[in-house]
Amino acid sequence: MKILLTGVDGFIGSHLAPKLKELGEVHYFKSDLGDFKSSSEEIKKVDPNIIVHLAARTEVEMSFYDQLDFTRINYLGTQNLIETATKLKNLDCIIFASTMEVYGWQPISDEVQTYGVPKNFIAFDEKTPVHPNAPYAVAKYACEKYFEYASRAFDLKFIGIRLTNTYGRTNNNFFVTESIISQMLKGNECKLGYAEPYRNFLFKDDHVNAWINAIEHRTKLYNKIYTLGPDNPIKIKDYAELIRKKLNWNGSIKWNKRPPRPGEIYYLNSTSTLFSSITGWQPKVNLSDGLDKTIEIWNERIQTT
Repeated sequence: MKILLTGVDGFIGSHLAPKLKELGEVHYFKSDLGDFKSSSEEIKKVDPNIIVHLAARTEVEMSFYDQLDFTRINYLGTQNLIETATKLKNLDCIIFASTMEVYGWQPISDEVQTYGVPKNFIAFDEKTPVHPNAPYAVAKYACEKYFEYASRAFDLKFIGIRLTNTYGRTNNNFFVTESIISQMLKGNECKLGYAEPYRNFLFKDDHVNAWINAIEHRTKLYNKIYTLGPDNPIKIKDYAELIRKKLNWNGSIKWNKRPPRPGEIYYLNSTSTLFSSITGWQPKVNLSDGLDKTIEIWNERIQTT
């Protein structure tokens, strides 16, 4: 089996690459997906059986200020990939990284309180209406619709996975988990954004294993979008306090120190019930253990720099 991986230099791509080598011959995509000619030539030269498409900009916050680049890389790059893929004779399917952010804002109703936070902490799944509310999310949802179009028009087989917040990075502290941990380890002040949003979190090893399961069970997953969990929402304020206690940190947390997001989404939570029922995949690392592992990573990193 010949696998083409885009985004090998990214967080998940770098951890997934060694695992993919156990499944077949792996090629790392090197061209700029925004350049149709060069990317198309590379894809055709590899002539893969499976394309794992992870390449994207994922900093949701930055998408409000750099919309065109997010559209170029995330949507137009994916569009170029799909157009070339429809011409490949030996392609089995493309497995594509979408995002839970496509659920965006949810209509206020009897089930929802202030800021759109559900009273009963529902978990979004494949039947939940989507209302993307960030340039990043809009671009990813556009990719989903383009895959659906290509599937109908060209019989292109695809699998879309709406991913949740993943943590366990070793060299990037822009995202919330690593930002909290690294700031607390370095000093007595931790500057963060909003305190009230709820999010769910998945450890990197479980995320990587989900991709492996998707490849191994791909024939049962064709041509649909799946949501990845786990269903474990926690308020960011409580998340920071959890990390504080693990570190026995006595410093001060300063909230609202990140640029504001227009139309901030205060509740995002997802379940992988459908995906798990088909593939057997389940998260194995609970939040407490995953944070311990991430703290160990950053503690060692900071001590050696």
